[in-house]
Amino acid sequence: MSNIEIRRPEPGDVEELKQFFTIVIKDTFAKEGLADRVNEIKKEIQDKENLLKKDFKSNGEDQYFLIALDKAKIIGTIEYGPTSQLVIDCTNGELKDIVEVGTVFVHPAYQKKGVGTLLLNLIYLTFLNRNIKEFCLDSGYYHAQRVWQKKFGTPDY
Repeated sequence: MSNIEIRRPEPGDVEELKQFFTIVIKDTFAKEGLADRVNEIKKEIQDKENLLKKDFKSNGEDQYFLIALDKAKIIGTIEYGPTSQLVIDCTNGELKDIVEVGTVFVHPAYQKKGVGTLLLNLIYLTFLNRNIKEFCLDSGYYHAQRVWQKKFGTPDY
């Protein structure tokens, strides 16, 4: 794992990112026992592609992605942006003014090797540079919830 490159996505990465989102989301749904939820999988993939479009359109101001590469192959992503409506609703608006970290995806072949932690550390540095002092995250996936609870403890909501 010593030669992992972390950088902002470029327009030339879009097709590979679409394939990456498809692989990771299908794998995640399968591991969660939800592989038969084809429409939800398609929607999740489309949502991630839309966030990526917002990043490019706003030059990282409205959504901000980082990607991890191993030998020029995309193996991970992380992004942050405005807090989702779901989080705002579930917290009665308490978290509406902070950013939300999302799309923390690691290719199945690279999971449990520190790629997600590396991406999270780089997003922390981005927050420091942008004077962002708080963030939230949301995950409906059981396996991801376990990872986040291990890193951050019991969730507030």
